[in-house]
Amino acid sequence: MWRNYLTVGVRALLKNRTYAFINIFGLGVGLAACLMLLLYVRYETTYDEQLPNSANLYQLQTFYAPGDSGEPLEMQMSAYVAGTALQRDFPQVENRVYILAGAPTVIRNGQAFQVEDGRMVDGRFFDMFRIPFVHGDPATALADVGSVVLSRSEAIRIFGDVNPVGQTLSLDIRGTTTDHRVTGVVEDLPRNSHMRFNMLVRFDPATYFAESPDFMTEFGWQSGWVYVQLRPGTNPDSIHDQMPAWERRNIPDEDQGGSTFNQGDQQDYRLVNVRDVHLGRAQEGSMTSGNDRKSIVTFSIIALLILGMACVNFTNLATARASQRAREVALRKALGANRRQLIVQFLSESTILVTLSMLLALALVELLLPRLAGFLDADLQVSYFGADGILLPILLLVAVVGIAGGIYPAFYLSRYRPAEVLKANKSSAEPAGSGRLRNALVVAQFAVSIGLIICTTVVYAQTVYARSVDPGFRRDGLIQVENIGARKLVDQREAIVNEVARIPGVTSVSRTGIGISTANTITTGVPLPGRSEPVEIGSYAVDADFFEAMGVDLVAGRTFDESRPGDEATVALDDVEGSTRAIVARGVNVVVNELAARRLGYRDPQAAVGRTLRASLYDSDTYGMTPITIIGVVRDSRFRTVHSSIEPIMFRYSRGALGWMVVRYDDADARQVRDRIEAVWRRFAPDVPFDANFSQDIVAELYEAEEGRARTFAGFALVA
Repeated sequence: MWRNYLTVGVRALLKNRTYAFINIFGLGVGLAACLMLLLYVRYETTYDEQLPNSANLYQLQTFYAPGDSGEPLEMQMSAYVAGTALQRDFPQVENRVYILAGAPTVIRNGQAFQVEDGRMVDGRFFDMFRIPFVHGDPATALADVGSVVLSRSEAIRIFGDVNPVGQTLSLDIRGTTTDHRVTGVVEDLPRNSHMRFNMLVRFDPATYFAESPDFMTEFGWQSGWVYVQLRPGTNPDSIHDQMPAWERRNIPDEDQGGSTFNQGDQQDYRLVNVRDVHLGRAQEGSMTSGNDRKSIVTFSIIALLILGMACVNFTNLATARASQRAREVALRKALGANRRQLIVQFLSESTILVTLSMLLALALVELLLPRLAGFLDADLQVSYFGADGILLPILLLVAVVGIAGGIYPAFYLSRYRPAEVLKANKSSAEPAGSGRLRNALVVAQFAVSIGLIICTTVVYAQTVYARSVDPGFRRDGLIQVENIGARKLVDQREAIVNEVARIPGVTSVSRTGIGISTANTITTGVPLPGRSEPVEIGSYAVDADFFEAMGVDLVAGRTFDESRPGDEATVALDDVEGSTRAIVARGVNVVVNELAARRLGYRDPQAAVGRTLRASLYDSDTYGMTPITIIGVVRDSRFRTVHSSIEPIMFRYSRGALGWMVVRYDDADARQVRDRIEAVWRRFAPDVPFDANFSQDIVAELYEAEEGRARTFAGFALVA
């Protein structure tokens, strides 16, 4: 019987080749689009699931809720002391490791270079994260300070195809070059991991932070990531329930100008499973670019809409063609076929057609998925068997779509009465109600299409806005150079800046503690009368040429002047305590942006000029509050992405170890200017890596993943 159903179904398709082609091609394209979208959704929702014991691995995240004095800040980073205190106070924590953002410089064959995504860890990282090893023993790889583990790709880049275990790497750490031993090589992390590292260096925090011991004891320092391993069977909610009391107990009170408040009231810590980090709330201070769970839900909906619209097309064509088979149904019934057999016959034909469409869809997926993966920078692959196999979902999809597309014509065709059709000598008949159904389906299709067009327009407009919104500074004609704050350059910084300023086409050069998409976030509290909590303001050091180089407009007052000694607040490295006390006693002149002025209570920028307040610019327990005098107000600038709120900022003038150099050029060959900057750098600092990027490239990289998702959304909406 089933052989007969198959034979009749194939003959019906061959008899109506145009109908078969339109149906198979249309449904195949819809199925292919649906499969590719669902593969991407699965990829995004399975981050770090490949890690053994991932159910017990958690990242400690920091959530700032400063109330009406500032914007909430949700960070994946946490203070070093938060991890040690958590392990000490909660027996449920079996293991802990701290990963420091940033990496030492590698010195090899007389050349200095920075390893991309290099990290420093304070413990046995691989006791928690069981990543496959290519060479070495995971149990001892990071057992000793000074040991180094490389990723497979980085090991090949540095040492070639030989086994590097036991070899020596010279690393420049805070201006001191020491030899480190390579103790292991691990497989490259998959792309669907929230972590990124190509080199892990075991370091001793007490030694590393000997000059700034507050780093290890203060909860306000977020420069790395804390990971903990909970004992099997531990419910993290049992720790979260005790977290408020733990925060009040561990985070000390702070003196803000005569009044005290507990920093724990503004900080909340949460344990987030490593599998949930990528799509979690906290995306500031992340190792990789995360994603929004709402975006993934949107892609899932689009996938189902595309599949639904393909099924609607399939059903419309089937019902339109079904009316042409009235005589066939009548003859079959006259020859003894019952209604059940006819229903099975038409469902079989539908399933055959869907099966052929699915084969076409799989061919399209195999051809197009690599392009989609490259476009989204995702490791999308198709496997049919195993834990990640899609064979079972494919078979289920064929059955569901085949039944859904064939059930309506099957039930209506099987209702024909042979006597009426044969007596009237009709070759066709229109089932009652089929026209209304097709009209309803077509209206639904148009509604979905219009909705997707509107959504595509909105998403595209948001993407264009993100890249083109006025950042508050001149984005064009700007080069940002890393590593100018390296300790080895303490005697060469001024000379480098002066030489770069002489390059033809360069109009201004500045060193700064904040730049375009720099990851650092530094805040300070400014107490105000009538407030129980201080106003949190970003605090960054810049030199006197910063505002000119960045193209930030002055709104009121003045900016810093090198000829006025009272403007400068540089802490001397050879007398940190003495120079800091002198600065605090004298007071500091600052420039604030418009938002900071409003947060401090001045609606008119001019009214803020000349006002003197106090702030905890330095360790207030040691040096007390610092008097600050506002000498100018500048325009608000967006140095982060549009996903982050504009930061209220207080700038102070310093010539110390500022981390970035920005170079403004006009009417010049941009590449030639960069090459000349590099030549100057190589002449003065051959053993410090040169890393310079055009501002447009930095911004493009910021929104690259988002723009890729937006274009993908638009493309699949067009398919729908």
